Amino acid sequence: MAQTGPPPSSTVPETMTFLNSARYYSDLHGGQNTRGSGFPGLKKRGHNLGSRSWILIDSKGNSKVVELDKFTLMRRCSLPSRDLRLLDPLFIYPSTILGREKAIVVSLEQIRCIITADEVILKNSLDGSALQYKSELCKRLETSKDQYDDLPFEFRALELALESTCMSLDAQVKELEKEIYPVLDELASSISTSNLERVRRFKGHLLALTQRVQKVCDEIEHLMDDDGDMAEMYLTEKKERRDDLTNDDLCDQTISNKENVNVVSKSAPVSPVGSYSGVPKLQRALSNISSSKHGSLLSSSSGGENIDQLEMLLEAYFVVIDNTLNKLLSLKEYIEDTEDLINIKLGNVQNQLIQFELLLTAATFVATIFTVVTAVFGMNFDDTVFENASTFNWVLIITGVSCGLLYLAFLIYFRHKKVFPL
Repeated sequence: MAQTGPPPSSTVPETMTFLNSARYYSDLHGGQNTRGSGFPGLKKRGHNLGSRSWILIDSKGNSKVVELDKFTLMRRCSLPSRDLRLLDPLFIYPSTILGREKAIVVSLEQIRCIITADEVILKNSLDGSALQYKSELCKRLETSKDQYDDLPFEFRALELALESTCMSLDAQVKELEKEIYPVLDELASSISTSNLERVRRFKGHLLALTQRVQKVCDEIEHLMDDDGDMAEMYLTEKKERRDDLTNDDLCDQTISNKENVNVVSKSAPVSPVGSYSGVPKLQRALSNISSSKHGSLLSSSSGGENIDQLEMLLEAYFVVIDNTLNKLLSLKEYIEDTEDLINIKLGNVQNQLIQFELLLTAATFVATIFTVVTAVFGMNFDDTVFENASTFNWVLIITGVSCGLLYLAFLIYFRHKKVFPL
């Protein structure tokens, strides 16, 4: 029989050389792909996870600037990555309010923050709205230390975000009204290219502002229509409930451990393996009972959640933002009425031009008759009309009367067809 031995020595170096070259080739091209050569906008996967500046505001009104990366925020607030994408200033998303298990994600205009049961994580920005929100929230939390407030911390932070957004949008609408009403009145009195261009710019601004206000209004209305989403925003109650259930589970675990020790000590002597093998089974059974109790309590409490407090809060700001939306719709209707008035005026001017054109055409036709008579009598032929000069006067009189009657017939016809008024 032939003995099997190790492979020839020449085969191993060739295989290693092939593997090394393949690894070098994959590293070379893989590194180029991750760098995104030729595409300066692309980055490595880890580069977009760098720390960013956030403002931390606790329930006592104390604030500080911290550097947090994306993964830290996800672990700290139990949020998915798609929710944090709403807070990224590089992306433009419409206004959104999301209720999660341990946090409320708020993206309202320039106010982008994460609200938990005991702190607010605000995006650090140089925008005036964000800075005003931070200072006003700290001021309210500091002044409400000694005062009783039935609203939990997360609702006070959410209320201020809604208030700031509604006031900012309403101020922009009032400023637009002050600018656009005089321009529309001036355009209605005198139509000019400059006024039309100004109205066109204001109309584009009005459309963009209406979309922003409409999105905030729809978001609040969506929350009011969904009891489940509103129940998710009661973060303080859910935190207290979790703490109570955790304490109950610890007490049950302590009692079960004591009972296990007493049972083992009072029982008859048995083998060590048999005595200690029953303890884990009992602990697993108790843990299953506690986990089932934990889930049943959470489901029952969340199902019977009283959401009247949050619903009244949202309803108050829904009335405010709906009033702002009605102002924009009224302004839009005023612009449309002005456009209709301008179209009527332009149509009237066009009708006048058409009337003048018809009159001019009729006069030109009448004048053409004189031209025909002149052309006829300008021919070189013999006739008795040329022998008596007074005879040619009758030709002129008859031609003039005929042209006048014809022109009068044109006017009667045009008035009968209501081309122009009498």
